[in-house]
Amino acid sequence: MSNQKKHSTVLIDDPVLIQQVMLYDIAGARDYIYLEIYRIGNDSVGARFIELLTRKCREGIRVRLLLDSWGTRLPDSFFSHFREAGGEVRFFKKIKFFIDFFTKNHRRNHRKLLIIDDHISYIGSANLTEYSLQWRESMMRIEGPVAVAFRKTFSESARLYRKYIFNKFAYKRIIHYENFEIVQDLPSIYRQQLKKYYETQFRKARKSVYIETPYFLPGYKLRRAMMQAARRGVDINVIIPLHSDVRAVDLLRGKYMGFYYNNKIKVKFYTAGNLHAKCALFDDENFGIGSSNFDYRSFRYQHEIMLFGTDPVIVDQVKQHIDATLESCIDFDHESWLRRPVLEKVVGWMLIPFRHLF
Repeated sequence: MSNQKKHSTVLIDDPVLIQQVMLYDIAGARDYIYLEIYRIGNDSVGARFIELLTRKCREGIRVRLLLDSWGTRLPDSFFSHFREAGGEVRFFKKIKFFIDFFTKNHRRNHRKLLIIDDHISYIGSANLTEYSLQWRESMMRIEGPVAVAFRKTFSESARLYRKYIFNKFAYKRIIHYENFEIVQDLPSIYRQQLKKYYETQFRKARKSVYIETPYFLPGYKLRRAMMQAARRGVDINVIIPLHSDVRAVDLLRGKYMGFYYNNKIKVKFYTAGNLHAKCALFDDENFGIGSSNFDYRSFRYQHEIMLFGTDPVIVDQVKQHIDATLESCIDFDHESWLRRPVLEKVVGWMLIPFRHLF
């Protein structure tokens, strides 16, 4: 499917199908399974995955799980059979309640990554939960040797899983693999690799930019980069859910809608349920897909991973995904925004000092 014979790719946006295909690939594993994910649910979906992973352990397959301790809050009994069968579970950073609560506890591992046998890899937005089965997601399945690069990123995260890293200059180098770029973020104030990458892409854009994200709270530099691109005539489009699963984010983002409107940055609201997909498309030439939201919290505090590249087949898949999303969108209505309730305006202003924590 890819222009390079070594890789075959498909973008899946239906969470039910994502889980079905993942389970199929896991069942066929012959060597190892590495899963790094923010959330596994204590529900039928989580139970189905753990049951299959336990069976693979009993077959002699090496299975390693790296889960975020905040996103995946499960009793030890949930993994008892899995551990007995030889499976490895690591929980990323336990919550600390009395030391630096509001910053350290936001340094979560938000990545969604599955690697199987150095041959199959998944990267994208989807968690493994029952409650998100109706959401719109974006998950890229890649069949080919780039899985080796993803395995290395997983191993790095597994080594750091207990450390509260927040070196203001910390960063990971971009991994260049054929026509792919794997961009990883560590919590940092000054070295925010993904934010910097997006700023560069906005400066380079000539025709159009599409950003699809559930939470849209870009900082000043990103807003300025978007504004400058729009002033050059670049068609800037941001696709967000009409109502996300975090009401405070919706109220806070509303404060900035006038700025976007006045600077010709088009905002589209997805109306067919919750939009949880995280992807980007620049000039119909460069794609991005992964775990990062387009907000302060992801860029500054969270461990994230995105895949960028110029593979025309993947670019076309991302474009088709975005076009399908737009079919269920409505445009931002400036007049309605001006008439929004006073309480919404007040709450939006009150939340500004806390914008880095959403």
